[in-house]
Amino acid sequence: MELQNTRMWVSGVPVEDAALAQIRNMAALPILAGHVAIMPDVHLGKGATVGTIIPTEAAIIPAAVGVDIGCGMCAVRLSLKASDLPDSLANIRHAIERSVPVGVHAHKETLDPTHDGLEGIALKRRIDALDERFWKLRLLDRLGRFNKTRLGTQLGTLGGGNHFIELCLDEGEAVWVMLHSGSRNVGNTIGTLAIEMAKTEAAKRDVHLPDKDLAWLDEGSEPFEAYVEALLWAQDYAATNRDLMMHLVMKSLRHVIPKEFSITQEAVNCHHNYVQKETHFGRSMWITRKGAVSARKDQLGIIPGSMGAKSFIVRGKGHAEAYSSCSHGAGRRMSRTAASKNFTVEDLARQTDGVECRKDGGVIDEIPAAYKDIDAVMAAQADLVEVVHTLKQVLCVKG
Repeated sequence: MELQNTRMWVSGVPVEDAALAQIRNMAALPILAGHVAIMPDVHLGKGATVGTIIPTEAAIIPAAVGVDIGCGMCAVRLSLKASDLPDSLANIRHAIERSVPVGVHAHKETLDPTHDGLEGIALKRRIDALDERFWKLRLLDRLGRFNKTRLGTQLGTLGGGNHFIELCLDEGEAVWVMLHSGSRNVGNTIGTLAIEMAKTEAAKRDVHLPDKDLAWLDEGSEPFEAYVEALLWAQDYAATNRDLMMHLVMKSLRHVIPKEFSITQEAVNCHHNYVQKETHFGRSMWITRKGAVSARKDQLGIIPGSMGAKSFIVRGKGHAEAYSSCSHGAGRRMSRTAASKNFTVEDLARQTDGVECRKDGGVIDEIPAAYKDIDAVMAAQADLVEVVHTLKQVLCVKG
């Protein structure tokens, strides 16, 4: 499959017609600094397809970044083996759910982990630094009725949708903790505001676009500089949120698992909805990874499957044409609405057999069959990454 000004890694995986139309729109933008790179998990998004790397020169498209700024993954390997886990994992799931608020829930107040040793002290310093930086953001006076108390109370929370916390086993039966979340309500607020700012700027310049959500902000302008400042802050907030959740999960596990254990592989913490300045083909450019992971040579990353499928710890190959990137997951093949209409609770229970997780109507939209085949996705990007560990979920906490 070939499209103008586009490089695609989609062999053996389906790509919907609506996504192809979005790709054509992106590839024709005048602000591009090179070709658009399409990952095998590509699917329809807001303005731009999810599973896409967009190189831009002196401009950023806020809708391409999305509203869950800095959303990404974190994973650690433990010294525990499968045989160290109890026959029923229900108590572990409930302990995690008590410790980490899910869905719309948050902590009652900002967490203070300073009593948890050096790690807790370091986390508290990051929390305090985020709070201090937030009040200096130039976008602050434009955030409207944003509930600023959520800044602290949502740090260390999961959210809903496709966000999750999982226990997994690798090929050697070692236990891993893996989680997926982002910048919560504050990232959504910043992203939504920036999208509207970009549309306003496009109207001022009388720029006509095939999709208004492809509107961009020009580097050097006041809206651009204010957005980038808030964007980088939200990306740091998202990474801190994941690290704090991992800290809480570790505490929960130590309360319910009698055997002492330690972390044997330090956290892989990677964004997959973000922007950063990078150099490719000898040029400095803004790289937007919308549902894509950085995969520089020897860089570790995480590619999760769905609730009942495999996930992967990968090592990047630094493929130049992909802007040293890879997919961020399996990618949806069916919308949430379609999944809820086409599958039942019984289907969900069958497809998540052997996984300790919710099996009710509230998570049918996350049923494994709503996603592409993760093995096909991995095969399509064999020249982008190599698999280091293959993980199988045994417990999944959903919002």
